[in-house]
Amino acid sequence: MKRKLKNEELDRLEVSEFKDAEKSPIIIILDNIRSLNNIGSVFRTSDAFLIEKIYLCGITAQPPHNDIRKTALGSTETVDWEYAENTLEVVKKLKAKNIKIASIEQAENATMLNDFKPHPNTKYAFVFGNEVKGVAQDVVDASDVVIEIPQYGTKHSLNISVSCGVVVWDAHNKLQKINSKFQNSKL
Repeated sequence: MKRKLKNEELDRLEVSEFKDAEKSPIIIILDNIRSLNNIGSVFRTSDAFLIEKIYLCGITAQPPHNDIRKTALGSTETVDWEYAENTLEVVKKLKAKNIKIASIEQAENATMLNDFKPHPNTKYAFVFGNEVKGVAQDVVDASDVVIEIPQYGTKHSLNISVSCGVVVWDAHNKLQKINSKFQNSKL
């Protein structure tokens, strides 16, 4: 039998330790997200994987807000975030800093998530779109890659907070592996 661990046994970072910790080379961009619960869930996932920053764009609500706080469980205090009215301007700004933009969307010639191979020592910004309309077409057009999460059932999409969890977990693991291999090959 396995005993569940108590919260104090989980060896989690304090807020100040989180702020000082080395972050994953991942940025999240939320493009016009309607649901406050989805926004809070993305904050919580971002905290779990030491995401560098979240950009809240367009109609995406910003902390502090009770409905964001309910699902974020304090992660709005740990994860850096910034509001921007225009998603495409954020994308252009990040691309100018050599950050690779990956829209999570169903599109022609999209790369399936399981086939996505990130480059070593590269920072990625993953764009998640509106619950109904998805990522705006001009943002898709400006992306370096469009990544699709393979799905096999009758529905054509996943909830944005679920999509974020799937993509961030996958990218975080792949980036950890390739960056450690890259660093070891340089020794």
